[in-house]
Amino acid sequence: MIYGVILAGGRGERFWPLSRQDNPKQLLKLTSSKTMILETVERLNGFIPREQILVVTGQHLREKILTAVPGLTDDNLLLEPEGRNTCLAIGWAAAYLKHKDPDATMVILSSDHLVHPTEKLISLLRAGAEQSAREKNLITIGVVPTRAETAYGYIELGEKVVNSSGIDFYHVKQFKEKPNPTKAQEYYLDRCHLWNSGIFVWRADTILESIERFVPGVYECIKLYVKSLGKSDEKSAREKLYCDSISISIDFAVLENAPNVLTMKGEIKWDDVGSWLALDRIRERDRFNNVAVGDVLLDNSYENTVVNDDAGIIVGLGVSDLVIVRAGEIVMVAHKTRVGELKELLAKLGADTRYEKYL
Repeated sequence: MIYGVILAGGRGERFWPLSRQDNPKQLLKLTSSKTMILETVERLNGFIPREQILVVTGQHLREKILTAVPGLTDDNLLLEPEGRNTCLAIGWAAAYLKHKDPDATMVILSSDHLVHPTEKLISLLRAGAEQSAREKNLITIGVVPTRAETAYGYIELGEKVVNSSGIDFYHVKQFKEKPNPTKAQEYYLDRCHLWNSGIFVWRADTILESIERFVPGVYECIKLYVKSLGKSDEKSAREKLYCDSISISIDFAVLENAPNVLTMKGEIKWDDVGSWLALDRIRERDRFNNVAVGDVLLDNSYENTVVNDDAGIIVGLGVSDLVIVRAGEIVMVAHKTRVGELKELLAKLGADTRYEKYL
């Protein structure tokens, strides 16, 4: 059986101040009138029923996730005591599903990305599920780049795999880290590199075998937890699991090392919606290339992104290349070239007890 696993544990710091610890990016309506996690769940409509969807998220977000996605219940949630990156989140979900269904296949999506058209995505996921079930591959979706992007990781294509699905599968020659502008331009032009979308398909037992091989410490923690599944001490076992395991991504831990990784060449539109600058690509712009969300008036202003999530109005006169965000009692103003430093700014706020309440 195929299950959807949605990773929804991120804090979304790059969308501060709209994204906060108790209301992170996946709960925001950044790309449409729906929350990002609802959009993600709805992408699986007609392919995976709600009762076969798992959302891995922080335990402090339980009520908000259930409110944001009608039809989900506590049976759909795996609640993390704290964040420990994607290797543990995926490994935990895999162990849970394997315990429930030894033949489980997992489709893994991030809760805060933009993907369309849905029909093409589902075709890729179906083909990936068939391939992973047949050959025990770890499948990723690589997206054909539309620009020289420095904010994404890349997948270098290896030899093409012959299959009957009509979808192009390739061996992965190498995973590449986020490149500098020169390298990004090379990757964009050579047509041998795809964006690493973070969308995965594999059998639960296959990924657990890979975790055991490449990060045995994480696997041993998961193995101990599984002994408590469905028992009275499951909650304390989960807390121990997250206390004892290291924090590492599934890419670093497994995918960069495993020999059975394939990537599908995805002719889809995908965006990780990674910062305020993403709204320039996603939202409608005026004739002066301004993006305005909420009550905003801009005069003689160019190339700005302005989001007003409160009462009142934001007025800009003669300003350019700014990101301005109003959320409750916080107003952030940043030059577009500096929004990548938001995490460092939040660390400074967190170091001052006067400002902790704004995080």
